[in-house]
Amino acid sequence: MLEVICLTFALVLGLIARGFGLPPLIGFLGAGFAINSLGDLVALPPSTPEVLHYMAHLGVLLLLFSVGLKLKLKSLVQPEVIGGGLAHFVVTVSVFAMGLHWIADIDWTNALILAIALAFSSTVLAAKSLEERRELRSFHGRVAIGILVIQDLIALGVLVFSIGQAPSPWALLLLGLPLLRPVLHRLIDACGHDELLMMMGLVLALVIGGAGFTTLGLSSEVGALVLGTLISQHPRAQEIGKSLWALKELFLVGFFLEIGMSGLPDWQSFGFALAFVVLLPLKAVLFFFLLLLFRLRARNAFEASVNLSSYSEFGLIVAAALVPDALVGLAMAVALSFLVVSPLQRKAHTLFGQIEPWLTRFETHNWHPDEQPASLGDAQVLVIGMGRTGTATYDRLRTDAIAVIGLDADPSRVESHTAEGRHIVYADGEDISFWNALNLDGIKAVVLTLPDAQSKIFATQQLRSHGFTGAIVAHSLYQDEAQSIRLAGADQTYLTMHEAGLGLAEHVRQDENIKRHIS
Repeated sequence: MLEVICLTFALVLGLIARGFGLPPLIGFLGAGFAINSLGDLVALPPSTPEVLHYMAHLGVLLLLFSVGLKLKLKSLVQPEVIGGGLAHFVVTVSVFAMGLHWIADIDWTNALILAIALAFSSTVLAAKSLEERRELRSFHGRVAIGILVIQDLIALGVLVFSIGQAPSPWALLLLGLPLLRPVLHRLIDACGHDELLMMMGLVLALVIGGAGFTTLGLSSEVGALVLGTLISQHPRAQEIGKSLWALKELFLVGFFLEIGMSGLPDWQSFGFALAFVVLLPLKAVLFFFLLLLFRLRARNAFEASVNLSSYSEFGLIVAAALVPDALVGLAMAVALSFLVVSPLQRKAHTLFGQIEPWLTRFETHNWHPDEQPASLGDAQVLVIGMGRTGTATYDRLRTDAIAVIGLDADPSRVESHTAEGRHIVYADGEDISFWNALNLDGIKAVVLTLPDAQSKIFATQQLRSHGFTGAIVAHSLYQDEAQSIRLAGADQTYLTMHEAGLGLAEHVRQDENIKRHIS
């Protein structure tokens, strides 16, 4: 009965949310509140909270493991990550604690704990949003995830300090985890490409990362993230992530249902939640100006701030352990922050485009090394997005002696291509400031091989709005997306799978051995 009710409510309200242009997770949250409000009418078994909590925990572990697969350790030890994360935490805790004590008349101890819980940002919401938009490896995505990891480590420290549970002395052995990387790589190689590879991912995320770190008195969430990062350099890392995608999405439904079913608020709890939702813009503004101080441009500071402006599910863990009486109000604040922030995350590019002239006035103009604008040199063709499709396009054009340049928002990918002799520059095709500063005079054609349809539509619109009259060619997986890209101004849009089929047919036509057999 549990799966019938939960899945049905989640599907129906997820479809309603999508119909209003909202992410399905908003519907999943609504499903949790709806089931909770119906109470005895839905006749859920007594074990429902435990089952949902277990599902939610698995979903969070798999999500963080997937994030780790795309994370580079050096992105965590950057000044903007450590300095920005710590400075925001200190300022937010100070302001919120004083407000809770003097305005809400909460004693200093509980005010401090609640302020700490509210200072964290949602790892699940931000990581899921960045992953859906293929922005985990973009500059603002790496900064946001890095700050979230810093916050999670702070949360772990607060729990350890507050409840007096120190990590096991055996936890020091984890310092030797990098020495196991060759062994793990060999095991992954031995798994092939099928179900064993998925099982390997589950063991790494849930057993070694989750249960293993818990046994040593450490956070299972941090463990899943660490194990993902540990194998992120393996050639099949992204294949493991794709094999776990459906399981992760299913279990995360349990996470959002659990938040919605955490309790029905009274007027006092609702007032508490509403007050802190009103303060969400202040949280985002503080992140924005702190990141500007670390030389980020306005666009990336804005994008990272939007992704970090929600309240955190880890705050609920802190509150459940230390101030359980405030858990319902805090859960309501987290849920409402998801409702507010999630649509903003999806529209962040558009929002920045509308207020860019005002925000760029606050830039330092002494930009971070990763923020330097790209130069296109004497290239005639620009390939935006240097994944497999973009690389194949680039190599073919170079073989034909055409002056071509590639552009990608993933620094590690840029480094890899550069080492292989390709002319690739770091820049983000979804950055409106990049387009405003770009000189397209020598470019005759642009090939869009970005992974996301909205990214290709945005790039096409920017090219045309900045006076580019050359050819724009894009690829797409779906016919409706291809039509939208053409309407935005692209000259040609090829369906990837259709073109692959035509290519295979051409190989068959040209193969002499095959022609002898079918003639």
